[in-house]
Amino acid sequence: MNELATFLEVGGPVAALGAGAAYIRARHPRVHWSTFGFPISTARLLGSYGSVMEACGLTTAPTRFRLLALKATGREVRPVPPRMRGIRPTSTGLRLRLRLAPGQEPHDIAASTERLRHAWGVHAVYVRSVKPGVVELRLVGFDVLRRVRMPRKTVGTGLLKVPVALREDATPFVRDYRVVPHQLTLGATLSGKSMYLRNLITGLASHPVALVGIDCKRGVELAPFAPRLSALATDPDQAAELLPVLIKEMEDRYDLIKARQGFAPGTLDEEITSDVWGLPEQERPVPIVLFVDEVAELFLVATKKDEERRDEMVTQLIRLAQLGRAAGIYLEVCGQRFGAELGKGATMLRAQLTGRVCHRVNDEASAKMALGDIAPEAVSAACAIAPESPGLAVAGDTSGGWSRIRTPHLSLGDAAEICRQSADLVPDLPALNRFRPTVAPARPSPGSPAPVVQPRPLTD
Repeated sequence: MNELATFLEVGGPVAALGAGAAYIRARHPRVHWSTFGFPISTARLLGSYGSVMEACGLTTAPTRFRLLALKATGREVRPVPPRMRGIRPTSTGLRLRLRLAPGQEPHDIAASTERLRHAWGVHAVYVRSVKPGVVELRLVGFDVLRRVRMPRKTVGTGLLKVPVALREDATPFVRDYRVVPHQLTLGATLSGKSMYLRNLITGLASHPVALVGIDCKRGVELAPFAPRLSALATDPDQAAELLPVLIKEMEDRYDLIKARQGFAPGTLDEEITSDVWGLPEQERPVPIVLFVDEVAELFLVATKKDEERRDEMVTQLIRLAQLGRAAGIYLEVCGQRFGAELGKGATMLRAQLTGRVCHRVNDEASAKMALGDIAPEAVSAACAIAPESPGLAVAGDTSGGWSRIRTPHLSLGDAAEICRQSADLVPDLPALNRFRPTVAPARPSPGSPAPVVQPRPLTD
């Protein structure tokens, strides 16, 4: 009996502590990392740094001066690891900078990240070059893509910069239209493509930009955001009328830029421009972001007449992609599949879409359509996305770099409410007024009070 009481007194609190730690790790990984993970990983890193670097082949022979000093003091001569420059904790892991020894390069460290991950007991290790001879190691303590939580503060946000997802290294994936003007987003049904588009639109809703939508699925994807949209086309016929208006708007903006370039003698160099961003703020037209959902619907044809209309719309999209950046017009093209089999002009349009985001797709060919021409090694990563991970995607760019990202969950009702609250930010573009979607009055919530005066039917 005494042994049982002793076991309960000692084992009970230990079991409760272990169960509590397991619960916190599963439900609140950031709290678990700050409480348990960071101290343990830091102690493991500091205690095994030299031996781990030597085992990974990241050490170099000591300099002649150091060798003489070691021999003079009678200490053992051992290879020298990269010099560590402090450890900085984060909410998802820790960072440390390394001063590389002569002859080393960042690729040497990057090639050993998997071994460093296992040696220090963290989820992942990423390497970034800070300056010549200095690299930063970002250690991630847990899987940040399992339950996405965006950072509270994002550095570098501003006009046309939207933190829309989280990278696997715990940094935000920022959609910057000034750097990547046009983007192609692919994904199968229930892959999270609509969630990505939802976060992007709500992120832009607070910016002084015009949002234009083409949704040939009768508007089921973009209609909830109608209060914030400057124009919306819900079928190919309306799209065929809207695209020429955007082309005319682009040409008018080029005329404005051209008129500004007719500068008089003595004009300052900073007043000479080749795009709308060089114009004075009071003369600069508002940026336009065009969302095309399910782009394949614009390419599908049934009759000869439809084929002529399709060719005209594709040509207009290509012109917008080629010339729109300087005029402040940007494209966000979405679909399940996008390749040469869609028809004439598809490949040429895809080549103009610099950014690429590929969610889960139904076959490898679809992943190659999105990433094969810019980051071939990312195709296999896109094909490995499981159906149980909606919102997970692979983002690549023309530099050849790519990373896994995941979009945070945002309900359709919350997204529609954000657009409704920012409806007053819709800019005045007279050319698009006739395409402005009709906004239905907001339905009263179930808990809202009844009107003071009850309506009564008219009687004879």
